[in-house]
Order: sequence, then structure tokens, then C-alpha cells
Amino acid sequence: MAVWTLGLNHRTAPIDLREKFAFASEKLGQSLLGLRQSFSSHKEVAILSTCNRTEIYCAGDQVHCPQTLAWLAETGKTPVDVLKSHTYQLEGDASARHAFRVASGLDSMVLGETQILGQLKDAVRLAADSGALGSTLNQLFQRSFAVAKEVRTTTDIGMHSVSMAAASVRLANRIFENIKDTHVLFVGAGEMIELCVAHFAAKSPSSITIANRTADRADALAAQHGARCIALADLPSKLHQFDIVISCTASTLPLIGLGAVKSALKARKNRPMFMVDLAVPRDIEPEVKHLSDVYLYTVDDLTEVINSAQSHRKEAVVDAEIIIDTGVQKFMSWLEQRSHVPLIQELGMQADVWRQTELARARKQIEKGQNIDSVLESLSVGLMKKMLNGPLRELHHADGVQRDKALDAVKQMFLNT
Repeated sequence: MAVWTLGLNHRTAPIDLREKFAFASEKLGQSLLGLRQSFSSHKEVAILSTCNRTEIYCAGDQVHCPQTLAWLAETGKTPVDVLKSHTYQLEGDASARHAFRVASGLDSMVLGETQILGQLKDAVRLAADSGALGSTLNQLFQRSFAVAKEVRTTTDIGMHSVSMAAASVRLANRIFENIKDTHVLFVGAGEMIELCVAHFAAKSPSSITIANRTADRADALAAQHGARCIALADLPSKLHQFDIVISCTASTLPLIGLGAVKSALKARKNRPMFMVDLAVPRDIEPEVKHLSDVYLYTVDDLTEVINSAQSHRKEAVVDAEIIIDTGVQKFMSWLEQRSHVPLIQELGMQADVWRQTELARARKQIEKGQNIDSVLESLSVGLMKKMLNGPLRELHHADGVQRDKALDAVKQMFLNT
């Protein structure tokens, strides 16, 4: 079996390209089916789609990177050559190493972050539920989870980590002298927003407001932090009330447009607004960034703040890479052994044919009244001859180097026991 990976992430592609290839979770099962059907024969596939990356993991008899790239390009309505210049294509041990690094948080914008592991587990679970996951990819991902756990428990990779939420607070502190004097709006109620609400709530802002499509989730999150809720439909009319806006939803279209922000600024009499768009595709129209009194940051803009703490974890990264290398070697060894399975099955079938043949002969001899000891002797001799026929024939007819190889093989298989 062969494994390969095709992907684009925050290092290889800008956000305006990445958002074209963001897969909504509710449509991922259909996408997995379409991807498998794009191959001449069904392959094992899984798709990981987050705000920082979209990656396709595949397994099959042969590597099919061009077909995988063509399918992804068509899905994102992007020319193949344009997409190819922003992607990475990995095969074999490189593909396994990448999966292990992703699961361990070594390939994330936030080095050592843990959220990606949960996202990867969700992607694997969805692939399994869709029938797209086979034994090879399942083994790859289960081993990646085990490696990630070992990295977490035996290294300091998570120490000094600056999350997206913490980075947002740091940037807000650059704009406002005291966050306690600000009114904060959160758009969405998913895991990322939950983290952001917790970080900002620790700074005790004047008010916290949550807008979400589903009222139940917003109400539950608001209750934890003494916040209030508003409807998404009320955003345009109430946007001017907020100094800080943090947004991260699964919407495929922007929720906050340029016109709404212009109106809000006018009502605020040009008092500054700090906005962070953590969604991919984006929740806030990118043109908002050009307004003079708006400080808009996307996930890509947070890199500088996040990287400021990376130097503290260099030693931990070295330790983590050693663990990952060991994991890769073990997986590739398992994968190589899997390639021998058809031969092993064929040997088993042939041996069973011999067994059935000699057993049938023995039964006939018993039916004819022959002595049981002579029947057993005949059965054992028959099996022995069938078992040794191939090796002896190879020894008698092979020449030169081939005979030496045959001798070594026979000694290894029959005499070193």
C-alpha cells in the first residue's frame, strides 16, 4: 500500500486562497465520496479542514497525487497550476511524518497547540463514519494520536504557548489603554470563541455580548461569563456599540460587511474599533481593513504575536522530532509488512490445498481398511514431499549466485529454528 498527502496551509497559501478550500463539516461526507469517486478505483481518504490548513490524506495501491490535485482544484474552482504552486505533496514516510507533526502541534501556527489534535480526530471519525477510512489510514492516524500523546507527556512543547485567543488579547492591549473600559462582541459560539471569551473575560471588560446563529449555545456561553446575547440579524444596527469584535463562525459568506462597519464608525464618531476575524472563510469583508479607524486582524496577521514566544520551545521541538521519527519508522515497517499480506495469504491457500489433498487420500486408505499407523505415515510423508518440493527443485536447477541465494533462504526458513 502507498500513502500520500496533498495540502495547503498558513505557510504555503494566503487566506484568500485557503478560504476557497475550506470544507464545511456538514458537507464533508459528500466531499469524501466525491473524492473517492474521482479515482479509477476507490481509495482510502480523509480530509482535514481548519482555519489554517486543508489537507487530503489518501492510501491505495499506487500514489495518485495528480488526480488528487485535480479534484481539489475543481472543488475550489481554481486553476490546477495556481493551486499546485501553493500546495505540498508528500508520499510514504514524508506523509506519515507530516501527519505525526500535525497531530503533535509542531506544524501549527501556534507551536504546541492542542486544538489541532481534536480537529484531526474529528476528521478521522467523519471519514470512518462515511466509509472512506480503511485499515491503512486508520493505522496511520491511530499511531499519530499515540505519538501526539507521547510528545505532550514527555516534552515541554506546550509550555509558553501563545494561543489565538491570547494573541487577540495582546493585540487589543496595543489599541486600548485599558480593556476594562471596552465593550466586547463575540460572533459565534464554537470552541475558538469559547477560548476567546475566557481570555477577554479575565480582563473584566465593561460588557461582553455574544451573537450566534443558535441561541442555545450562545445562552450557555453567556451564562458562564455574565454576558448578554443578541441575534445575528441585529449586528448591523448594534455594531457601533462595540469597541472590540471577535468573530469565528462556519458561515460560507461574510457576516459583517463594509457598509455595516462604515455606518458603525459614523455612529461612533470615528472612535477606533478593534476586530479579529478567526474564521476561514472570513466572517468580515477584507475591505474593512482599509478603513482608517478600524484595526482588523485575520488568523494570518496573528503570526507575529504568536511567534514571539516560539524560541522558548526549541529544545522541546528537538525532543518531539525524535519521538516522531521513531513513530514514522514503526509505521513504515508496519506498512511494508502489509505489502506481504497477499503472498502470505497465497501461501496459506496453497498449504491448505496440500493438506486437503493428503487428508482425502488418508481417508480413502482408512476406508479400504489399511492400518492407521501406515496411513498416518503416508500422510506425513506426502505433506513433507509437497513442502520440500519447491525448495529442492530451486537448489537443483539454480546456477551461481541464484543457487547461493537459494541455499541461504532454505537454511533461514528450515534450519534456523
